[in-house]
Amino acid sequence: MDVVHIDDPRLTAMGLLTEVYTGLTARMQPVFSAAGLSEIDFETLLRLGRSPHQRLRMSDLAAQTSLSTSGVTRVVDRLERDNLVARVACSSDRRASYATLTDAGRAKLEQVLPLHLNDIDECLTSLLSEEELEAFLAALRTIRDVVRPCATAGITRELAPEFGHSA
Repeated sequence: MDVVHIDDPRLTAMGLLTEVYTGLTARMQPVFSAAGLSEIDFETLLRLGRSPHQRLRMSDLAAQTSLSTSGVTRVVDRLERDNLVARVACSSDRRASYATLTDAGRAKLEQVLPLHLNDIDECLTSLLSEEELEAFLAALRTIRDVVRPCATAGITRELAPEFGHSA
């Protein structure tokens, strides 16, 4: 068995990633809260807004958000009560349904996105050069594709760039 050292750079990488995620999440929360959204509410609206026809099959939405089927149902139920999302039956498969962004959902995104993008710029993107940002995004996609291969469920490779996803 290999001897593991406490200063192993793998531990440092994981620790830094956790610290950055925790810090970014805390920084973003006030904007979401002020808009009456949780982090998962916002993620759901954003994923719908960036998807073809601003809709996703419920199963693909669950896969993209890493929620269980019942978890995504609860989130969509809540967003539907607030008229931000609507459920639409699938015409080709009666067992399936889509979560679709409503006009009110688009308006909510338009309200939140400028503030959210400002937070992202202040805490992340403006700290990196263009080349560093491109390398950072490529590295994140490489890791994401291993640890969350379903994160782009429902998005085809041909549509991915158009809708802001990297498949």
